[in-house]
Amino acid sequence: MVLTGFIKDTFAASRLLKFSTELPFIHVDYSLYIFNLIENSNGFIWNTMMRAYVQRNCPQKALFMYKSMLEENMGPDYYTYPLLVHACAVRLSQIEGKQMHSHVFKMGFDLDVYVQNTLINMYAVCENMADARKLFDESPCLDLVTWNSILGGYVQTANVEEASYIYDRMPVKNTIASSSMIAMFGKAGLVTEACHLFDDMPEKDMASWSAVISCYEQNEMFNEALAMFTKMNANGIKLDEVVVITVLSACTNLLIVQTGKMVHGLVAKIGIETYVNLQNALIHMYSSCGEIMAAQSLFNAAHLLNQITWNTMLSGYLRCGLVDNAKALFDSMPEKDVISWSAMISGYAQHDCFSETLALFQEMQRFGVKPDETTLVSVISACTHLAALDLGKWIHAYIRKNSLKVNPILGTTLIDMYVKCGCVDNAMEVFRGMPEKGISTWNALILGLAMNGLVEKSLHMFSEMKSCEVAPNEITFVAVLGACRHMGLVEEGRRHFNSMIQEHKVEPNVKHYGCMVDLLGRAGMLKEAEELIKSMPMTPDVSTWGALLGACKKHGNHEMGERIGRMLIELQPDHDGFHVLLSNICASRGNWNDVLDVRGTMMRRGVVKTPGCSIIEANGIVHEFLAGDKTHPMIQEIEEKLDEMATRLKMEGYAPETNEVSLDIDVEEKETALLKHSEKLAIAFGLISTSPPTPIRIMKNLRICNDCHTAAKLISKAYNRVIVVRDRHRFHHFNNGSCSCLEYW
Repeated sequence: MVLTGFIKDTFAASRLLKFSTELPFIHVDYSLYIFNLIENSNGFIWNTMMRAYVQRNCPQKALFMYKSMLEENMGPDYYTYPLLVHACAVRLSQIEGKQMHSHVFKMGFDLDVYVQNTLINMYAVCENMADARKLFDESPCLDLVTWNSILGGYVQTANVEEASYIYDRMPVKNTIASSSMIAMFGKAGLVTEACHLFDDMPEKDMASWSAVISCYEQNEMFNEALAMFTKMNANGIKLDEVVVITVLSACTNLLIVQTGKMVHGLVAKIGIETYVNLQNALIHMYSSCGEIMAAQSLFNAAHLLNQITWNTMLSGYLRCGLVDNAKALFDSMPEKDVISWSAMISGYAQHDCFSETLALFQEMQRFGVKPDETTLVSVISACTHLAALDLGKWIHAYIRKNSLKVNPILGTTLIDMYVKCGCVDNAMEVFRGMPEKGISTWNALILGLAMNGLVEKSLHMFSEMKSCEVAPNEITFVAVLGACRHMGLVEEGRRHFNSMIQEHKVEPNVKHYGCMVDLLGRAGMLKEAEELIKSMPMTPDVSTWGALLGACKKHGNHEMGERIGRMLIELQPDHDGFHVLLSNICASRGNWNDVLDVRGTMMRRGVVKTPGCSIIEANGIVHEFLAGDKTHPMIQEIEEKLDEMATRLKMEGYAPETNEVSLDIDVEEKETALLKHSEKLAIAFGLISTSPPTPIRIMKNLRICNDCHTAAKLISKAYNRVIVVRDRHRFHHFNNGSCSCLEYW
């Protein structure tokens, strides 16, 4: 046409331009090249080019063309403004939309129903229902598109009242309008209204069936969703990707893989199995139901993988506990978004791989990926388990610096980290600064304060919680009763136990009874504690009996202790703690034959005593010590410090409590064994690696022994250092020769 000169023929050139804009494989820039060759353009040609930009998702260029059109003195027509208003709607640009509305009014197109409808739709899409409704009410002619546009706006903004008002007054209720109403009712939780509307529809298409099935699924009525899908299929309604994904979600939530497999077979039969979103839903369904090999086969056979596919398979491996497979997949991913990093980091944390969690988070930082709240919750949780306070504080500073919202989950995790690292003031600061506090937030603080020996403050927070009209739950009362047992507040504990039942209508469970048994046992009321166990309305668990066994050892009731200890070993023969407690009770009576008998039983049953392990963080690095450890790179300096500590302790009047060593060996050997307890190794390392006034913070996996407790008090005085030890039960803040537990532990 260029060579022959026909390009100068306006009609022929306009046909060529229209043809090029309608073919998706011809780039829009080529259409613009044709447009620029046309010498005598008209409104149709300009509209064609602007429509191409809107259809190719370049609405801004369509608006620029309109400006050029006006500069060329080319008059817009009835087809121009609907295109331009639609471009504003695509851009969600209400400002440009209002400018276009002004042009419509000035050019005299404001009474055209087609223009009016696009304006109503533009305002509705931009959620400006006031202007949309004004146009609707003032419109001289309302067609079906007008009614659907205003209804769609109210549905989009979830305005049930106005949407119902418009729908009830529609002269013709088509399936599009009815399906929109069903979808809105479903999102609003109005399932009954949605079902009535669906039942009253004279004609139902695929969209209406899909809407009612989605309504059931969104409101967790998964069985009803599957039943409706069965009816849809029986009625011969064509299935699409959307409805099948909804049904697979219902199967996933119900964990019914057989039904999911039947849906999969149906999908394969109708030929939509390869759709990427459907494949993602199938992978998620199979992995959620534990059929990880089926999920993996789908993943490996897929021809088109998007980021969601990779993330779904990654989450599937982690959900099934295949951490190594997940890491291998993570490493092979062509692209990793924040969801990929978050899934892998959260997976490590959920499977107790806390060191790996922190290492991967640091790698994420090196790649410049900004973590979201989910990632930070997992990392803070790992810091809590590893007592990595420095990194935890850095994350808290990161949250503040980036103005991230501290929602109840993130705030509660921060509070939990601080209280479990012995930093009560920091925990209180986070708590006071939280705009929203869930029940778990209050519970974490009440429990944390009690663990750190601030029992009075803990119980005060419980009173403040009730005054804020936050109803306590089962976990709250575990925390409150735990606070009472940490200080031996027997009468107060009884009062809270009774109020839980009578005032707050919370049914006590085995943990509440366990707290009461421990409270009575620690106070030396062993007979009453045993009677309480026997009166429990449920079968007592081994932890409850174990609390009484520990109390027997503490108060020297060897007869009851041996009886309960032997019963517990029969109940749970693989529990190392019960064997050790029974062995210690026998040793305290000098019954070395019984000690050897218990230890022989442990050997025959393959029960291994959990070694004492203490963790300490220094300069951002977490160090781990086992009892008698000689593997640390600084072991020589640590042993020299231990010798120095032993000398200074004797000057403070320290005498090793050799009865803590339940072996028939001489006193000197017992003293040496005590000196190599993991917490003493960690304290020695802390004295070498940290400087005052930084507290020495240690986390121990077992209960601290009497000897280490006495030694830590004297070390805090001799070296003028604050030592914080978190053992399996509570915190001990040692300072100037005393402990926050006030010897009640």
